[in-house]
Amino acid sequence: MAKKAKNFKKSKTGVYVSLASTAFGAVSVAKQAKLARSDGDMLRLVDAAVSAAAIVTGLAILYRELKRLGDDDVLLG
Repeated sequence: MAKKAKNFKKSKTGVYVSLASTAFGAVSVAKQAKLARSDGDMLRLVDAAVSAAAIVTGLAILYRELKRLGDDDVLLG
């Protein structure tokens, strides 16, 4: 059982779950950026921009992992 859980992150399902959770994080960052813009808070705006860059990088890494696993999904090509 423990071995199954350990290898979950490297499975297609695990990568899809990671993609979904990262995408939900993007919603939070968008809200943070909107609030920072309305308040005129430059420091929070910079924080939101850095967080957005981290999310984009994370999504790119997860996309690469899906390609490496040989996913034959039509959307991924």
